[in-house]
Amino acid sequence: MKRIAMAVAVLLTCSFLVAAQDADAQRAAAIMKTARERNESSSMGTRDRMVVASKNGSTKEMVIDQYSKDGPNGSRTMIVFNSPAGQKGTRFLSMENGSGNTDQWIFLSSLGKSRRIASSESGGSFMGTDFSYDDMSLMSREAGDDRHSIVREETLNGAACYVIQSVPRESDYQYSKTISWVDMANSRIYKAELYDKKGALVKLLEMSDYRDVQGRDTPKSTRISTVAAGTSTTIYMDRIEYDMNIPESVFTTSYLETGRAR
Repeated sequence: MKRIAMAVAVLLTCSFLVAAQDADAQRAAAIMKTARERNESSSMGTRDRMVVASKNGSTKEMVIDQYSKDGPNGSRTMIVFNSPAGQKGTRFLSMENGSGNTDQWIFLSSLGKSRRIASSESGGSFMGTDFSYDDMSLMSREAGDDRHSIVREETLNGAACYVIQSVPRESDYQYSKTISWVDMANSRIYKAELYDKKGALVKLLEMSDYRDVQGRDTPKSTRISTVAAGTSTTIYMDRIEYDMNIPESVFTTSYLETGRAR
């Protein structure tokens, strides 16, 4: 009887632990869902300055227009380069295809032709910046694509934050995990650490200069740093419009190649 009683006690203890872990995971998932969806909009347009800083402190600047809109299969994004002169007219199209993957194309003005981005290139540098092709959709990543857990609570930027670990459900995602600092009071994400498949910290994402834009608490500055290289790329949002009226033809390979909306 003692052995049976002990076995029952062990089973009950395990059940309580599993229930506690499930509750923690659900709470972490809810926090990340709120943080990632807090400024959701069916469409959005921005004018951005991308400042790329090298290890020696030198910088180069690019000006881009970015258009995003929900579609039948998920989100779609078109990026148009306005400067410098050598990149003016370069365009990038990214479209979720409904199967959990994203199709991407780029039109290089210097070559006058477009090409599809192969899946093997998804981790490569986007136009010489610290962003990879996959990183361009990092902040629109669905919370359900990852498994979340609360690592700890600590103060960052003078604010009490949840520190949440997110592990991708798909094995081919470029990062093995992401650790995010989420403000407990307003769900702002201030920082995210990105780790490679070997568990090494490879990139640091930081968001700051939050402003009210059309009633949405918006980070006007987003910086991503490549730890080993000592480089960084900062996106400054000079203009932003939520719920923008964007023609459907913008999210086509025709617009990608011509820059003209029908």
